[in-house]
This record gives sequence, C-alpha cells and structure tokens, in this order.
Amino acid sequence: MKKFVAVLSAAAMMTSLAACGYTADTANTAASSAETTASAAESTADTAAADSYKVAIVQQLDHASLDEIRVAIEKELDVKAAEKGITIEYKDFNGQNDATTLNQIGTQVVADGYDAIIPIATLAAQCMTTAAESTKTPVIYAAISDPAAADLTDIDYVTGTSDALNTQSIMDMMFAVQPDIQTVGLLYSNSEANSTTPIAEAKAYLDAKGIAYVEKTGNTNDEIMTAASSMVGQVDAVFTPTDNVVMAAAAAVSETLTKGGIPFYTGADSFVTAGAFATCGVNYTELGTYTADMALDILETGVVPAYHVMDGGIITVNTETAAALGIDYSAFNDLAGQVVEVTTAE
Repeated sequence: MKKFVAVLSAAAMMTSLAACGYTADTANTAASSAETTASAAESTADTAAADSYKVAIVQQLDHASLDEIRVAIEKELDVKAAEKGITIEYKDFNGQNDATTLNQIGTQVVADGYDAIIPIATLAAQCMTTAAESTKTPVIYAAISDPAAADLTDIDYVTGTSDALNTQSIMDMMFAVQPDIQTVGLLYSNSEANSTTPIAEAKAYLDAKGIAYVEKTGNTNDEIMTAASSMVGQVDAVFTPTDNVVMAAAAAVSETLTKGGIPFYTGADSFVTAGAFATCGVNYTELGTYTADMALDILETGVVPAYHVMDGGIITVNTETAAALGIDYSAFNDLAGQVVEVTTAE
C-alpha cells in the first residue's frame, strides 16, 4: 500500500510538474506576444508622430506685408504636406502689436505642445523666443531686419529669415530720379527695432552728401499720420524702412505724401502696393515660402541652422503714384536687376 501510495504521489507530482511547465510556457509566449504587440504599437505611434506636426503661426499685427508672409507660409505648408503625405496642422494667432497679448499667446502655444512656432515680425519673435525658452520649442521667425539688434542670435532653438534692408540702394534710387533733393524726411517708429539700423545708415549717407534731413516718429496710427502731415512743405522726399508701425498706416501716409507732391521711398513692396512710390527690397511671398521650408526641415531633422538673409535688389514702383508725382523712373533700370511695376491695391 505504501509503495502504491508512493507511486500515486509520484505520478501526481509529475502531472503537477507537467502542468506547471505548460503554464510557464504559455505565460512566456503570451508575454512575448504582448511585448511584440506593444512594440508594434509604439512603432506605429512613432511613425504617426513623425507624420504629423502642429505649428503655431504668430503674427505681430495686421498689415499688408505681414499678411503676405503669413499667406505664403500657410500655402507652402499645405503644399509640402501634400507632397510628403504628412499632416501639418497650423493655427494663426495675432498679437495686435501688443507685448502682453503676444506673451499670453506664447504661454498658450507652449502649453498646448506645438512642435514649432513661426512668429512674423520682431516683437512677435522676441516674445515667442522667451516663451519657448524652457521647452526649447523651435522658433523660426519671419522678416526680422536685424536679428542681432533684436537679440535673436546665438540661441540654439531660434532661427529664421531676415529681410535686411540695403539702405544705400534706396538712397541711391532717390537721387537717381531726384538729383536736386535738398531735404529728406525720415519717418519711423522709435519703438520698432527694424528701423534702428536703416535710419542710422540713412543719416550717415545723407551726412556724407551734405543733405539735410528731418526726423519724425510715432508709435500709433494717429501719431504717424500727424508726423507725415507735418512733413508736407518741409521735405523733398520721405524714407521709411521696414517699419511695422508705419506700415499699418501706409495707405493713408502714402496718400498724404503723394497729394503733397512728396515721393515716399520705403523698405518693402507692400508699402508700394499701398500707394508709396518705390522700394528696393525682398519679395515677401518668397520670404514666407522659405520660412515655411526652413520650419519643416527643422521638424524633420531636428537641426536648427543659422538665420537666412533673403536676396533683395528688386525695385518695385507704383506706376499710379509715379504718374501723380510726375516722376520719370527709367533710371531705376540701371540700378537693379529687376524693376517691378505695380498699382495701388484696393
């Protein structure tokens, strides 16, 4: 009986061991299968993440130049998304030229986890750079005339495009068609970083030629209009750089100066389509397109390059304004590789 019980016990033990062995194998197989499934899910998630980006486009304020850039950025992002078969979600924000509003926007886009921020114009770029400091979210600015003066250089997560102005070219344009100029008006906002360097360059140019100049500044539309009106009868021509504050009132300023018989030379073609006489600068549609391409490259590679200075040298003339002023601008053909003629936009 004892031997029989022992045999039964041994048989039961073998059965138990066999059962334990089966359970372990099954568990190992199940774990392996779960791991494979999780790995596949993770891979799928990574692929989906790589194929989808969220981009915040932050415009400093509404005016023709910045609107043109924003439209070009959005169009290029749509084109590239279709070409690459990826999803690029973008959302527009507008700071209405107010630092407090822009800082709030910066806080929001960082908290919402956007993959990149594209600020348009200097104040927007400065506020977005500050907001993204803790997360190092890439900031790819558009249309900063002087990134160094705006403290936007040597920051590892910040880059973009510069519409640096060739002030001498615009001054040369003035004297090519108005050789008898005695006094030049300098109209700008003293709160606009884009104007600091070009205005200093214009003064140096005029001082070297012994030409007098009158400076008028303002920080609101009303102040700019008052400044422009006060120049009528005092100056023979007016120069404004790529100044966002003046651009916001460009149509009214251009009308006032043209009626006063004063050619208005500016830093961007959008001023000219608003009614100013002429400019020599960059094409803002091309700048917006380049900025969008730069942003996508950064998202795909993780590499943040140095900022890019856009090619300028394009003279844009408003033919309606030229006719109203009675100016022959044929001399511009000798100053630029391309002269573009436009009329005033509605």
